[in-house]
Parts: sequence; structure tokens; C-alpha cells
Amino acid sequence: MYTREEAKQLRKNFWMMFGKRCEIIPQLLHRKKKWILYDTKIGGLDLKFDIDRFEAWVMIEVNAKSEDRRLQIFELLEKYKVILEEGFENGLQWEICYTREHGEEVCRIFVLQEGFDLHRQNQWADIYNFFIDNMLVLERNFLDIRDVLQEELS
Repeated sequence: MYTREEAKQLRKNFWMMFGKRCEIIPQLLHRKKKWILYDTKIGGLDLKFDIDRFEAWVMIEVNAKSEDRRLQIFELLEKYKVILEEGFENGLQWEICYTREHGEEVCRIFVLQEGFDLHRQNQWADIYNFFIDNMLVLERNFLDIRDVLQEELS
């Protein structure tokens, strides 16, 4: 078992190593910024990676403060579900109401891999591959519809 400080350091090391791993990915080599993440150009919509003791996620998170705005964005994304799910063998999971551990409600569209544990450093390479492979597809699909989303949301 890790102390709070050890767990914090482990998480920090995990993300630093992930950054180094991304530096050698051919598809990311000539990009000024490795991942879109919070720079989607759509307020209240982010692309994210997450990992805990049981599973890893690559996701679109709709986290607009206004519930009406969240639902508007989520419903618009549903309209383009076929495009967003392209390249995902089993599609994506769509969760209209996900409550974060601090109580904040968001919408999530994600691919999930169970059995990954942040504390098992021998899994890190597989977790990084899961993150990279799936985020490359999710980003590509998102960019295919981003301009249309911006128009319809303005």
C-alpha cells in the first residue's frame, strides 16, 4: 500500500513517462501540441485520459457548468455518433449523467479498458498504448466534426 505522498509521486511519474512515450509516436512527432485535450475550441467539451486502480479511459467529457448546455452539446454529439465511433470496434460508451468523485455532474463518451491498475508499473506500457491508440482515433473523429459542432452550437 502506498502512502498519500507515494501515490501522488507515482501518479506524477506515470504522467511524466507518458509524456516521454508520446514524444516517440510517429503520428505526434510534428505536432506543436501533442494532444488536443482542453483546447477543443468548444467551451465545456474536453478530450481526456484517465486511469485509476481498476480501469483506464479515453474520453470526450462534456463538463459545461449549465446542465442545459451540457445536454445540448451531448445531444449534438449523439447526432454525429456514427462519425465519432468510426474505428472503435465495439463503439463508444455514452453516459449522459456521470458524477465525478467530487459530486460534479458531467456527460462522458468513452472507451474503457478494465483490469489496468495505475499502481502496477509493469502495466504502464500497455496503458500508454491503450491511451495513444484510442486517443488518436478519438481526436481524428472529433476533428472531422468540430467545425460543424462549433457552427451548430453558436
